[in-house]
Amino acid sequence: MAKANQKLQTRDEVAIENTWRLEDIFITDEEWQAELEALKKVIPKFTEYQGKLAASADQLYSLLILQDEVSERIGKLYTYAHMRYDQDTTNSIYQAINSKAENLITQFSSAMSFIVPEILDMGEKTLETFYEKKPELKHYQHALGEITRQKEHILSEKEEVLLAEVSEVTGNAAQTFGMLNNADLRFPMVKNDDGEEVELTHGRYINFLESDKPKVRREAFKAVYGTYGSYINTFASTLSGAVKKHNFNAKVRNYDSARQAALDNNNIPETVYDNLVEAVNDRLDLMHRYVALRKRVLKLDELHMYDLYTPLVKDVSMKYSYTEAQEHILKGLAPLGEEYVGRIQEGFTNRWVDVEENKGKRSGAYSSGAYGTNPYILMNWQSNLNNLFTLGHELGHSLHSYYTRENQAFRYGDYSIFVAEVASTCNESLLNEYMIEQTNDDKEKLFLLNHFLEGFRGTVFRQTMFAEFEHIIHQLDQKGEALTPDKLTEEYYALNKKYFGDEIVSDEEIGLEWARIPHFYYNYYVYQYATGYAAAQSLASQILKEKQPAVDRYLDFLKAGSSDYPIEVLKKAGVDMTDKQPILQALDVFEAKLKEMETLLDKVE
Repeated sequence: MAKANQKLQTRDEVAIENTWRLEDIFITDEEWQAELEALKKVIPKFTEYQGKLAASADQLYSLLILQDEVSERIGKLYTYAHMRYDQDTTNSIYQAINSKAENLITQFSSAMSFIVPEILDMGEKTLETFYEKKPELKHYQHALGEITRQKEHILSEKEEVLLAEVSEVTGNAAQTFGMLNNADLRFPMVKNDDGEEVELTHGRYINFLESDKPKVRREAFKAVYGTYGSYINTFASTLSGAVKKHNFNAKVRNYDSARQAALDNNNIPETVYDNLVEAVNDRLDLMHRYVALRKRVLKLDELHMYDLYTPLVKDVSMKYSYTEAQEHILKGLAPLGEEYVGRIQEGFTNRWVDVEENKGKRSGAYSSGAYGTNPYILMNWQSNLNNLFTLGHELGHSLHSYYTRENQAFRYGDYSIFVAEVASTCNESLLNEYMIEQTNDDKEKLFLLNHFLEGFRGTVFRQTMFAEFEHIIHQLDQKGEALTPDKLTEEYYALNKKYFGDEIVSDEEIGLEWARIPHFYYNYYVYQYATGYAAAQSLASQILKEKQPAVDRYLDFLKAGSSDYPIEVLKKAGVDMTDKQPILQALDVFEAKLKEMETLLDKVE
């Protein structure tokens, strides 16, 4: 719990060892500016290729090489800019740098807009001839195949230029949400466990919800949603704008829906989405059973939404400094081998992680970086078990990026969003098993089981609920229905009631939760948390049972990048996500852990 009158530190007050070392990308802002100017001069070179790609295999190959080189440089430029901005969103210098980087990306997209239409005009026969004439082009065969696969959704050159130019405008809704949510939104002072006034922040909110005192939890809950409620018309406007953008882009690209368009980018069948929602809805009884257990253990006449995070097991101090968290993570991920663990240690030593919360810093946590840079992690460290697992989660992303970039050329040196959450959640699963195994204390074991069940609730049940909500609001907009604050709140509240059941009071304020979820701006992203979690549970189980053979398959998965379709990459690792089975297996794990907790509680009580 935050201390009384504790104000957030400013960026320049943060110890240097707890900040990310972005100097490894650009030593100074001036060096970044010089690269920006150099790239502005390079971008016009693309016009030299316009209208000439079909002339020869050499011409096409030369263009693709240039595209890779410039893309890699812009990736570094943007990564530096957005992370400098995220470390303090109130810093006007980095606001400007971030804006310049985004503007350059728009210019770059516009300059390249002729490429895809010209490749489509060539036809597959011409490309096959080019592969024979210039074997080096075969390196791009999978990437070029991705273009021809989506032929019916690629527009004319003129239309593609127009869409590229307008992207900066259509993306404004998400940017406005980010500025309001991270830079401008101010929460009131609230009382902590000792009755002292403390500034409420995004990062501290979870600490208040974990309090033993219902009054503290309730006050923080009402303070947060009271604040969001004050801006609800603005948040409805930004979310509606983002949904309209997704639906507009899908329509002009000849897709039936925004969901179809979003999933087609990674060649994911829509049935994967529907299978997830159906499987989870079929087992909502497990969620309701967990909620009932929570009510029973907390001995509450009424369980409220703000009671979902307070630990069920009292008198267990599972607090971890950043240093202690590092030690547990290195031990917990040992099943993945010395090389994997050694690279995590390298990240700790070489300042991949921006650790502490400061004024203006972006909320939450993420892993970022670009081809040719280290992976980087943003944290807002709070000394609790949740942050220990969050760090382990983000390191999964970072190691996935590290292995991919080390083993793939630039064109395939990234991985699809669909598999992005697999590596991070596999880390969490292995870490969870380690933490439970290394304690002989029943109360600590109960605490960890509670943490696992909470993690599952947040990653599978909650993200699937988010996915349902996201699909509902896109469909409503597609049908011409206005996404008013009341409508958004009504739909969200109904889903929350269905998922959590009758053993909990669905407080009126929870209907406003949609306003504070940044992922709703990401265009059908959230379902992949749940599918990724299911895949990760399966892979973690294989790693612990099979040892080295499963580890080898897993590391090959981390190294694959986008060299194949994500569904196929996962199949090679040992998981088939076109089937409901991995989701059902994950739900079985939840039921087993829930039963284990129920049994252990009976013993302790």
